[in-house]
Amino acid sequence: MSSWRDERDLPTVMALIDNELSEPYSIFTYRYFLRNWPQLCYLVFHNDTPFGTVVCKMDVHRDHLRGYVAMLVVDKTFRGKGIGSELVKLSIQQMIAGGCEEVVLEAEVCNSGALRLYHGLGFIRDKRLHRYYLNGIDAYRLKLLLPLSEEKEAQLKAEREAEWALMELQSAGGAKSTEMQEGEAAEAGFPEGVELHATTTVV
Repeated sequence: MSSWRDERDLPTVMALIDNELSEPYSIFTYRYFLRNWPQLCYLVFHNDTPFGTVVCKMDVHRDHLRGYVAMLVVDKTFRGKGIGSELVKLSIQQMIAGGCEEVVLEAEVCNSGALRLYHGLGFIRDKRLHRYYLNGIDAYRLKLLLPLSEEKEAQLKAEREAEWALMELQSAGGAKSTEMQEGEAAEAGFPEGVELHATTTVV
């Protein structure tokens, strides 16, 4: 197997995918993925003849990084040997290293081979997308939650500790404010048990 090199590999990737997948893609779609995330594209060869590829991306989704498997193809002659799974695993390893927390993809509801492959990798069905493909076939949105890299775990731990410290600081400030209000109430001669609350007037 080899990772994407440069534009020289583009015709190879396009030929593999166009011959196997039902969904047509323009050259601009391929370039979008391959130029932005070349580390998430792999090719596999037999005697210098390419017979499989995977194309993926990773970007921010809401408040976290998410990986996406856009295209996966293995020539019919070489299917059933675990090659598709290995291609996806290589990309997922890169996603984990890049800090992704999950991976998603779509697969035709009638593509039992693909569904079985992704199920074996730990993907679960997230939702059904009606008439998702141009041919009118429904798709399953599949999702895989990823283990965090050591760097990502350290980052999240630091963020939680900072959030906890801020909550404690705000809590301490609130207690101090309550004590000051009670003192002001006593000085003003309010009866015991009567609370003084700050108010805001909008004019």
